Amino acid sequence: MVDRDKDWEFHLRSLSATARDSNFSADPASDPNLLPSVRKLYALCKSEESEDLVARVYPQINKIFQRLVASVSQSRTSNGLLFLAILQFFLDFGEIVLHDADPSLRTFFRSCLSREFADPVVAKATLDFLNWNKKKILTSFPTLLPQFFPLLLKLIAWNGEKLEKSFLKVFPGLISPGSFLPLFPSVVDLPILVVALEKVERSSGPLIGSSIASIQKSTAPEMLLALMDEAYTGSTIGDGGGDSESEDSNAIDVADPVFFDLLKDENDGLAERHWTSPGIAAALQAAINTPQSDRLKQALNMAPRVLDMYFAITLRDVNNSLICALLPLIMTRNATIFPDKIFSYEVRKRLLEFMLAAFQRSPDFIALLKKPIMDRLAEAYDSTAKTELALQLCWAIGEHGGGGASHGDAARELFESLELLLYENLSSSRLGLRQESALSSDGATFRKSSQSRLLCFVVTAIAKLATYHRELLPRARVSLAKVARSRMSDARVWRRAHDYLGLMNEPAICLSVLGPSQPSHGHMQNPGTVNWSEGSKKMIAHIPFYILGEQEGLPFHDFSFSDILPRR
Repeated sequence: MVDRDKDWEFHLRSLSATARDSNFSADPASDPNLLPSVRKLYALCKSEESEDLVARVYPQINKIFQRLVASVSQSRTSNGLLFLAILQFFLDFGEIVLHDADPSLRTFFRSCLSREFADPVVAKATLDFLNWNKKKILTSFPTLLPQFFPLLLKLIAWNGEKLEKSFLKVFPGLISPGSFLPLFPSVVDLPILVVALEKVERSSGPLIGSSIASIQKSTAPEMLLALMDEAYTGSTIGDGGGDSESEDSNAIDVADPVFFDLLKDENDGLAERHWTSPGIAAALQAAINTPQSDRLKQALNMAPRVLDMYFAITLRDVNNSLICALLPLIMTRNATIFPDKIFSYEVRKRLLEFMLAAFQRSPDFIALLKKPIMDRLAEAYDSTAKTELALQLCWAIGEHGGGGASHGDAARELFESLELLLYENLSSSRLGLRQESALSSDGATFRKSSQSRLLCFVVTAIAKLATYHRELLPRARVSLAKVARSRMSDARVWRRAHDYLGLMNEPAICLSVLGPSQPSHGHMQNPGTVNWSEGSKKMIAHIPFYILGEQEGLPFHDFSFSDILPRR
């Protein structure tokens, strides 16, 4: 007991002396005894469970905290661990001393972590602190992590896979109604964030100890020009002749908002990122012309896994209105992803899988989002990525009946878009930018195969949509008849159209095979099934024998229907 009291008095005097000592006023963390004293006093308060002890320690710790905040911009010593030790005291004993920890936590993110996120020791300690206090932070300060998710993404982008597990435990706390939409492009652009941070380091020195915001203000024109020129065009500020100067200046006008948005520390809403312009699209392709750093390689590996967690949380916890707002962003970003082949494949795969899962859960989304869906169908020629997106949208339109039986007007408009896409494909054998003459034979073959695949999806979607909304059947017959008569070089397309026309002459079979995938009020039967218990009441056309054998003409069975239909 005596030793404990001596220990207590020693550390308390150490805190008091540091708070008064002018030698440490400009940099309290430079005192090597301060952090051990704070930790020891915290441990004693925790073990003794004495409010009197907490009340005696709190004034000294609070003074140290205020000095840290005042001196952080001039400090040459890492303040992160000391900040975290004091914050832990505030979180655990704040109710006893009536200290609201929320402003202190926000001050830590703004004043300290924004300068020290690149320090691996501080980064790890921060994630450990957030995980240890996750329940309390999410309950008492639910807006804290969503507000500072850009800073935490910078932390994981810079420190890489060694902190991935800890970060993924914190990640669900970053999602809130206000951060849900802005978080999506930030996760997808994690590799671009690494490129930007690495350029800032090369242009302005180490990231540890200096705020990127202050770097932006002090070296704005030259640093921005160098950063964007190298990160997005693959060249440096000194490359090129006099003609290149004006081109670089024009590029910077577009790229600057993207740069500032990438390197921000706090969530300020969903900012438009200008990836859609042809210049930026070409510049992104140039970003991989130089060898990838280890940090960038790790970001390329991590981003799809973070995206997996984002989508899993979305399907589990997020309301339909936010998911509906997310889908157009996914459609837009599908074609504008960091141009690494493996990364692009992994991310696009996840985007399309989530989109289809969202439509499966809420088919109404198809009707509500008919305008962006129609816009994406109109872009099916532009690139391979947009073609694949159009394929999946065609499938979803047909599979879910354009949104359902209650959305007849939307289904009609979607049907018209499918018709237009079909006729455009029939009128031309080219896909993409219509430059087939410049392509090799392999390229032409690939385009032809892509067009045939797209047509198969469109033909199927038209047939399924007309089966669901029967008022569209006459127009569907006309469209499919044109395809069947076209006798395209790819027999799969016109034969599929021919088969669907034959199905439409047998309504019961057509409904069974092409009908909605989920029973609804209007259609209580799943596709590909026959309700045998009603066989004695309905036409025998419900039994698709010739489909099962892929034969045309009359069935070839040799048994009586009375053998399989129930008797009264």
